[in-house]
Amino acid sequence: MENKKIPSFAFAIVAIILGSALFKHFNFEDMSFQKPLLDALYLIIFVFSVYALMKSRKNRTEK
Repeated sequence: MENKKIPSFAFAIVAIILGSALFKHFNFEDMSFQKPLLDALYLIIFVFSVYALMKSRKNRTEK
């Protein structure tokens, strides 16, 4: 059975969009987010997409 490949382009686009949204929503003066619940969801998905990108890159370099 063949290994399932993670679509790295899609995860890269998601990571860029969510990273920029998190940066825009973060208030550097009082170190807080504008919408904490929504930004927590953004952060979870951002971390997952970066993890998927790193996993994909690791699998590509091992082959």
